[in-house]
Amino acid sequence: MSTTPTGTTQTGTATSLLRFATAGSVDDGKSTLVGRLLHDSKSVLADQLEAVERVSLSRGQETPDLALLTDGLRAEREQGITIDDTPGHVQYTRNMVTGASTAELAVVLVDARNGVVEQTRRHAAVAALLRVPHVVLAVNKMDLVDYAEPVFAAIAAEFTAYAASLGIGDVLAVPISALAGDNVVDPSAHMDWYGGPTLLEHLETVPVGSDPSAEPTRFPVQYVIRPQTEEHPDYRGYAGQLASGVLRVGDPVTVLPSGHTTTVTGIDVLGRATDIAWSPQSVTVRLADDIDISRGDLIAAGPAPVPTKDIGATVSHLNERPLRAGDKVLLKHTTRTVRALVKEIGYRIDIDTLERRSGADGLNVNDIGHVVLRTAEPLALDDYTDNRRTGSFLLIDPADGTTLTAGMAGEAFGTARTTDDSEPDEEDWV
Repeated sequence: MSTTPTGTTQTGTATSLLRFATAGSVDDGKSTLVGRLLHDSKSVLADQLEAVERVSLSRGQETPDLALLTDGLRAEREQGITIDDTPGHVQYTRNMVTGASTAELAVVLVDARNGVVEQTRRHAAVAALLRVPHVVLAVNKMDLVDYAEPVFAAIAAEFTAYAASLGIGDVLAVPISALAGDNVVDPSAHMDWYGGPTLLEHLETVPVGSDPSAEPTRFPVQYVIRPQTEEHPDYRGYAGQLASGVLRVGDPVTVLPSGHTTTVTGIDVLGRATDIAWSPQSVTVRLADDIDISRGDLIAAGPAPVPTKDIGATVSHLNERPLRAGDKVLLKHTTRTVRALVKEIGYRIDIDTLERRSGADGLNVNDIGHVVLRTAEPLALDDYTDNRRTGSFLLIDPADGTTLTAGMAGEAFGTARTTDDSEPDEEDWV
């Protein structure tokens, strides 16, 4: 999985940002594909292309190696590899998780000669786990199988069926040759049997984001603004970024975790008053009542999550140091950081078979599993399946601030929440 690129997609008359990630096994052509997208869409500066041509000629290549457009380091070009690339083996699961965590679309590449392999299924499973809403299957190197439609059709059918079993509903299969440019930016003259869009056409038209009005309104408070000046003696505003939903002046809201209720009396955007704001705008919110609110509190409109100290979550362990039951960590959720205890390692997920293997005494680097946490203070988490922004969190080493684990509240590939009603000893809260 490569670092998540960004692009723009046209929806009606509004241009939005699309974040997408590419995934594939070794030599499936991820760098060449991104290079081809940049080159054929005229997004490469002349001096960059000249540098690629020089390196390619020095290697004895007659045509520019477009993969070099994404291999920015000298070491990468000299070795002919992509250092910032994650081929999809189990040791790169953490790269896949971090790379796709904010993506709205994943491009999964397969070699037409090899079809769907173990790494392909792993990519699909991670995309499903992270609730990436759109998936493109790019069947690459079609030029090496004589652009045969039956080869493409068989691969597309197998992948689509597996994706459906994971709950991935939006899958588009595109036959391409990244090296030759077929169906990447321009339609292929060799595959007139394919009637779908090119890859770029799909990236430019795929729906981006979701309707904020259909999302629960979540506003994590980042900063409390109190100028206390002659001009603004009584001003009290709460600044932050709307994580999801729409907020309007007059909306009744609940402040979590305290549970106090009040009404929105004002919304300021870039110093100007407005009647409405929507995610992901950064705004300042003014409320009708003087409530004790500080950084880390969550302002919610409509149905609100129930604050809890007991959290069941699917996690991907990112650190070389194992995560074990009894570990004391910091849990960072939106703008709030609290102390927490790892009470239980419920199970580890075999990402290839999706089997849940219980009895694990800990999670090692790249492991994905389910844990039960107990926090020192209540947190208002949504289930990750309902809200990717307020359903996610990080576990941090309290000693040195190192990120240990990425967490998603709830069950993997499901919505059940695990809780634990037992009270830990006071000495656990070190």
